[in-house]
Amino acid sequence: MTHPYFAGTGLPRVLAHRGLATPEGEESSVWENSAGAFAQAVTAGAEFIETDCQVTADGDVVLFHDDTLERLTGDQRPVSAVRTAELRALFAEHGGLMTVGEALDAFPDTRFNIDVKTDAAAEPIGALVAAHTQRLLITSFSDARRLRALDAIRRAGAAEPPATSGGRRSIVALRALSALHVVPGTALRGIDAVQIPVAQGSFRVLTPALLRAAHRHGVEVHVWTVNDPAQMRELRELGVDGIISDHADVALRTLAA
Repeated sequence: MTHPYFAGTGLPRVLAHRGLATPEGEESSVWENSAGAFAQAVTAGAEFIETDCQVTADGDVVLFHDDTLERLTGDQRPVSAVRTAELRALFAEHGGLMTVGEALDAFPDTRFNIDVKTDAAAEPIGALVAAHTQRLLITSFSDARRLRALDAIRRAGAAEPPATSGGRRSIVALRALSALHVVPGTALRGIDAVQIPVAQGSFRVLTPALLRAAHRHGVEVHVWTVNDPAQMRELRELGVDGIISDHADVALRTLAA
């Protein structure tokens, strides 16, 4: 049975990667994973936003990708060592910081794909998202962390579990078993999607066999991070279910054509 997260939307789905920080043809000081980036993605027509969460020194679960501030600000401190108020001040002129709860409240019609980036976020995210599971997909590169987050959501009283995307271990098993034409049933148990690159270096991750195996088990295949329109069209023809893009505005136009 298809999870409500996917219901009523066309294929391939476009997931706005960390929102839309720089719409096509514009210069912008808006940072990824900010309120401004999410608003720009929604304005462009995105129904799905991919984002990431970390935990601040105050224990707040904020939307931030990297472990440290270095890439965005030049500051080498880890997010976990920074107070939430200081992060808000840093984001103030760059789109605005958001906690998980604030994003779900501010964008009530948007479906969120949340990557739990740190073990510290797995427990507190439960209470923050339990009321929103119909429009939520939880993922992590760590399957153990992902399962801890799902358990926290269940214990927080969610009426139903969120959708979930398998982590690295699940993806490796699916890729290997599909290549050997072995049914990957156990590898896909409890999983609604896998989110993968087309390739990792010279190794091809996305293959027709992987697609067929996933689809036989009702599991969607989403590909990241795709910014080239020609590649978007190729992936649509191949039959992928979702395209994660930094340029959701371009992806939406390309795939609507």
